[in-house]
Amino acid sequence: MLKSEIRKDYILNRYVIITPSRVNRPRDVRAENQSKRISSCVFCPSNIVTAEVTDYLLGAVKKQWSCWSVINKYPAVSTNNKSAYGYQEVIVETPQHGIDLGELSEQQMRNVLTLYQKRTKQVSKIKKIDYILIFKNSGGKAGASLMHAHSQLLAMELLPPDVAEELYLADKASRLCGRSIYRKIIDDELKQGARIIYQDDQVVAFAPYASQFHYEAWIFTRRQVDNIMEINSQEMDSMVYCLHLILSKLHSLNLNYNFFFHQVISNQKQHFYIKIQPRDSIWAGVELGSGLVINSVAPEQAAEFYRS
Repeated sequence: MLKSEIRKDYILNRYVIITPSRVNRPRDVRAENQSKRISSCVFCPSNIVTAEVTDYLLGAVKKQWSCWSVINKYPAVSTNNKSAYGYQEVIVETPQHGIDLGELSEQQMRNVLTLYQKRTKQVSKIKKIDYILIFKNSGGKAGASLMHAHSQLLAMELLPPDVAEELYLADKASRLCGRSIYRKIIDDELKQGARIIYQDDQVVAFAPYASQFHYEAWIFTRRQVDNIMEINSQEMDSMVYCLHLILSKLHSLNLNYNFFFHQVISNQKQHFYIKIQPRDSIWAGVELGSGLVINSVAPEQAAEFYRS
């Protein structure tokens, strides 16, 4: 595929121009990829304040923490602020400084996702909370402010407009086609095949048809679950293997990335999935001015890279 092609999102009224011929266009400006290290890391074990820890999982070495969660000292929302009600935490993914999530062992990554489950369960009990976002910023271009591998949890009473729009349009599309639109997307991608990254009996990963980012990837459970708390042990094993595969491939390209997943407590029709969005390119005038996104790495090429 060398010709440009305009593609529409599966559900949303959003368009992407896939332009593989632009991938090698000349550049003389480089964007900074790496976060800057500060002299004393607040997430290293020696600097952790025990009173700020909300949960943890032990590693292979007895009494040594594998990962842990702490209160966010600089929250955008809090439970004592009626004007911006919510709750925030930081999940420290490893005691080792300077190592990315994609470099961890699968067992260590499983511990991180298990901690996501535990914290989702606990935070969902907070009064008025209906929306829980778990996300990771890896690298300076993805918005990371600290090098030590960590992810974050944001819980709110407010349902963000983009999430509400997706839920509404997904429900509308599901009613029109007579089944879950996400199930249809998964089946269509499996049938088409070219954008499939990984599949087994539990999960399916693919590069979405109208990818907004270079090497964008989505991971779905085959079984419809609406939040990470419902994922069983077999599904967790497969999800960890798949996520590890994708992040380790991104690490080999030295790409910054974001990943995230939405959880709406009051909506049991949603289909849980993880979005991984590498930050190789910066949105500029076309994206900011028109809302159209130009992506020079076709999802078919991205999927082939992940499978290689």
